[in-house]
Amino acid sequence: MAMTLTSAAFAHEGDIPSRHTCDGDDLSPPLVFGGVPGGAKSLVLLCDDPDAPGGVWDHWVLFNLSPGTPGLPEGLPVQASYPDGSLTGKNSWGRLGYGGPCPPRGTHRYYFSLYALDALLDLPAGASKKDVLVAAKGHILASATLMGRFSR
Repeated sequence: MAMTLTSAAFAHEGDIPSRHTCDGDDLSPPLVFGGVPGGAKSLVLLCDDPDAPGGVWDHWVLFNLSPGTPGLPEGLPVQASYPDGSLTGKNSWGRLGYGGPCPPRGTHRYYFSLYALDALLDLPAGASKKDVLVAAKGHILASATLMGRFSR
């Protein structure tokens, strides 16, 4: 079974509701994980915007999530670490936690990417997406992507 990443808030390639953006409440969307491989030791969740004027903009970095995590609730509270051992990295604003879509103009795509790893990452809270991806190299067992759009 392939790994899946879905949301009750928007369909793949659909519009992200404003409540999950800087124009609304800036709440992280609810997410559901499926088909995580049995050998997974941790999960990584990233969200980025490849259409940002200055290059890819990172909106959310979470790593070392338990592979048994069924998903995430809407409006996950911002914390450096969570009871399951998962950690929050820094987004492109230099802050921990989710920062919703906030394009200067036009339609942008937002990719939520879930990775199942065969290891825990030896990184501190506040690690960058780049650090997470470098540490995850060679450990990815499966991945899934959910893409949403937002326009201003």
